[in-house]
Amino acid sequence: MLTGSVATPAAAQPLSSISVPRGPDSPGYQLRIDTARLGLSLTRGGEQLLRTASDAFTFDGGVATRVRSVSRDGATVVATADSTAGRPVTLRITPHPDRFDLKWTVGGLAAGQRATHFDLTTSGHWYGGGETSEGKAQPYPLSAGTVDEPEFSPASYMMQEPYFFTSKSVGLFVRTAQPMQVAMAGGRADLTVTNSAEYSSTVFVESNRRAVYDDYVGEVGKPAKSDATDAEYASPLWNSWAQYYRDIDQDKVLSWARDLKAAGVAGHTVQLDDKWESNYGNLTFDPKTFPDPKKLASGIHAMGQKFGLWTTFWINLDSANYAYARDHGYLVRAKGNPAQPCTVTWWNGTAGIIDLGNPQARDWYTGNLRKLMADYGVDGFKFDTRFFDDRCAATGNLTPQDYQKLGADMTDAFDQQGAGIRTHWGNQRYGFVIRAVDADTTWDGLRTSLRRASAISANGYPFVETDMIGGSNSMPPPSREVLVRWAQAASLMPLMYASTSPVTTVDTTTGKPVAYPADTAKLYADAVRTHAKLAGYLKTQVQQAVADGTPIMRPVYFDFPADHRFDTVDDEWLLGPALLAAPMITAGASRDIALPSGLWFDPHTRRVEIGGRTLRGYAAPLDTTPMFVRIGAPGWTELAAKL
Repeated sequence: MLTGSVATPAAAQPLSSISVPRGPDSPGYQLRIDTARLGLSLTRGGEQLLRTASDAFTFDGGVATRVRSVSRDGATVVATADSTAGRPVTLRITPHPDRFDLKWTVGGLAAGQRATHFDLTTSGHWYGGGETSEGKAQPYPLSAGTVDEPEFSPASYMMQEPYFFTSKSVGLFVRTAQPMQVAMAGGRADLTVTNSAEYSSTVFVESNRRAVYDDYVGEVGKPAKSDATDAEYASPLWNSWAQYYRDIDQDKVLSWARDLKAAGVAGHTVQLDDKWESNYGNLTFDPKTFPDPKKLASGIHAMGQKFGLWTTFWINLDSANYAYARDHGYLVRAKGNPAQPCTVTWWNGTAGIIDLGNPQARDWYTGNLRKLMADYGVDGFKFDTRFFDDRCAATGNLTPQDYQKLGADMTDAFDQQGAGIRTHWGNQRYGFVIRAVDADTTWDGLRTSLRRASAISANGYPFVETDMIGGSNSMPPPSREVLVRWAQAASLMPLMYASTSPVTTVDTTTGKPVAYPADTAKLYADAVRTHAKLAGYLKTQVQQAVADGTPIMRPVYFDFPADHRFDTVDDEWLLGPALLAAPMITAGASRDIALPSGLWFDPHTRRVEIGGRTLRGYAAPLDTTPMFVRIGAPGWTELAAKL
């Protein structure tokens, strides 16, 4: 947390060395500029925290080399270096008690690519960044695998942020409204900013990772509210996508909803996903498959649930609305040809994108949504879309980040029904629910979805959920064990997002029905009831997140910073301060569980366990979800009584 006066280099030190003393709320640090070849080395008490790679600062066609001069401009240290391109590189470092601002430019060079490269071998584990793209592994920690994100952008469909942090309590916030390129492999991180004349960043230096998180949220903002209602936290949202994919009709939706209610797993809302429209972007029901949408909505309402629809900003070229939007100037324009709409491909075809930079286009789109609500009894929407595409031209001086905010402002006027939207890059303040991107219907898919949800939460979006319970990705349905274990893991998260029925579903790869064993629905219902028991506790955690940005689902090391066992543990997390979740996310009936220090109440055995050790071979048959209540933590008595 930023406190105290601005730190300046000590007069007795060379300007290439910066020492910031320890303060009441900051650990202090030392920063050295390498003058032989422009680079940086960050230490704290003699321990290496962060170091740039040998080619620390690169740009279009060049690399910064030998430092020519180091001077001071007030509190800012300015280093000027040569480069292989014959252009001067100017580095500006402004130290503060718990961070320093790092900016650099290239003399006489127009906006383009600017990259800073880091050596990972001495900086501990790296986390942050957000989700990796669909189909790519989600390493945990991030530096433990290979990351290659050529589309790391405000316009990306992925939940990503230009923010990273390490196990040595260092954070890096890259300040850009433009796309980046992010790669980690071979012991180095390459963080490239595009369309920029300046590389601007802030490096946080703290004594623990939670303090780094607080620093970052202090920059981008905490949630001003929670977009979800108490009911949406207490029970599942059911969405039709993984149950039927695009092979959907009115009778199937009603039958599915009735089965869920009879099985005791119904939630607050039934959402109709992809393929309800006559054509993508028409925003009208297909009369062949949905002959009476009002009757469908009434049927869902009669079961005591809300009714919702999936929608996007893409308008396919074969949609009647495409010609209308094109002729009225409602679509984002093509790069290099502003007279033409930009055409993009997405997972359902070729389309234009509604231009939120045009208020008339926004009002036309939202007017269509409100007509669906008025005509048919639709209660809300799942917005599943990009709000911009980097292949297109922005209107006026808008940036890709501006389009994210325009999309957030527009969708915030509607009930998102616990599905939220995928808006990022500094949009924490809206308090949207955030769902992890589609994952496989396998054990690996479950682990990946949990890793993604954890990364999103640690980026300042505390109201998080996995992909649909059981996964999706147009694969065969999950096995009974994967479906049940996924439901159990989701029950110990802020919200539950569901689709695949534990009664019967369809293998859309073969068209054949799949009936789960009779006890599957019971086990799933047990998970739903467990989550319902957390409703009061979760309400308190939501209030805390709104008050100060505290993440609800968080890595254990946020609360137990000295316990480095948890640096690489991805199958345990804290839900608020009092509940340790340790669900089974692999095949089997037992697992090892690392308990943090303190006393922990086990709701299954009704025993108290002493922490600071690992429970070996903890029994976890399919009807058991391992969890522990931290005695003495806020909310622990309520949990111990209900679980």
